[in-house]
Amino acid sequence: MRVAVIGTGYVGLVAGAGFASFGNDVTCVDIDADRVARLKNGEIPIYEPGLDSLVARNSREGRLHFTTDISKAVPGVDAVFIAVGTPQSETGAADLSYVLAAARDVGKSLTDWAVVATKSTVPVGTADKVRETLSAHAEVEFSVASNPEFLKEGDAVNDFMKPDRVILGVDDDRATRVLRSLYEPFVRTGDRIMVMDPRSAELTKYAANALLASRISFMNQIAMLAEKVGADVETVRLGVGTDARIGPKFLFAGPGFGGSCFPKDIRALIHTGAEHGVEMSIVRTTDDINEAQKKVLGDRVKSHFGGDLTGKTIAVWGLAFKPKTDDIREAPALVLIDDLLAAGATVRAYDPEAMPNVAAELGDKVGNGVELCEGPYEAAQGADALVLVTEWPQFRRPDFRRLRTDMNGQALFDGRNIWNVDEVRRLEFSFYGIGRGR
Repeated sequence: MRVAVIGTGYVGLVAGAGFASFGNDVTCVDIDADRVARLKNGEIPIYEPGLDSLVARNSREGRLHFTTDISKAVPGVDAVFIAVGTPQSETGAADLSYVLAAARDVGKSLTDWAVVATKSTVPVGTADKVRETLSAHAEVEFSVASNPEFLKEGDAVNDFMKPDRVILGVDDDRATRVLRSLYEPFVRTGDRIMVMDPRSAELTKYAANALLASRISFMNQIAMLAEKVGADVETVRLGVGTDARIGPKFLFAGPGFGGSCFPKDIRALIHTGAEHGVEMSIVRTTDDINEAQKKVLGDRVKSHFGGDLTGKTIAVWGLAFKPKTDDIREAPALVLIDDLLAAGATVRAYDPEAMPNVAAELGDKVGNGVELCEGPYEAAQGADALVLVTEWPQFRRPDFRRLRTDMNGQALFDGRNIWNVDEVRRLEFSFYGIGRGR
């Protein structure tokens, strides 16, 4: 089949390369000329494990193409996937301007029937708006569908190639046949394609993200209680997660969730509820707890030093919002750094992949209170305290004896509960976890 993908971010680039890997001819479109030029040269503008080799192989074998010209990508295709950004607006709603602009340009470029599917995370009713926009510009028949993505940053390629489920929000048989044909190679071991109406598909995406986010905020609140009563949230997590009705995933306490999906999507769901007179109180509380949780690590560092960090150097390990990505959107580490700077500290920070993005985000703070280091032990050199924010694998088993020698202070703050409490305390560190009441 011939496929066009509009947008080359996490979703669009993974989808384009994934579809191409099963023999489809795929053209990815982006308005960013520099980004397209880099992709044509084999450069991947985002860090996502496995994506570079997937793009390189399909480009080399002639199945994956990149362009800025949508009028060259769309004519004659069987399917178009809109995978552009839906940033949060000032009201909390999802900004659909990029989605509708893409739909307009797709409509102008259609020469034959095609199914136009939104992969972007969009509010309920967006398929109707896409259809209206296409109708205003297209001179041929088309179908509209919702095909939400369920990709985890850091494991997006595996999620796309081996999906838990494929949601097809369609309202006509022709669109169903085309999309099923595209996805059937991905689900040969079992039919995990679920067909429903477009509005249900759109709501499924928001409901899934909101429920996962609520589990994180719930456990973070339990962690705060665990500290007050002298319990250990890690053993509580294991006890709760072994209940088959609940399961073990997304029950880890930490410094709060970030990224491009959960924060934006739960606020968009709150806004959608308000538009329809439904108070999304659980979702709103999930967001409130998360924003408060992002302050916990900074508050603990300040409390350890009596509130004033003037003259103190704090090392921060992990800046991306999660491991295996360079994405720093809504990252808890950025909140922590601002809190530490405001209290008078100097920050020495390191992340395996996110350093360029952090440098761009922090701007003139780099060199004026923040030093971005080339390795974890360089960041810890001479530090009065070390804060772990992102649980990259290389941070799981550090040389604590070396840290004991290299650091000026002895305070460790484990924001992900990955270090052995007894081990670090035997080395006479002052240790703080999240919900580790012992």
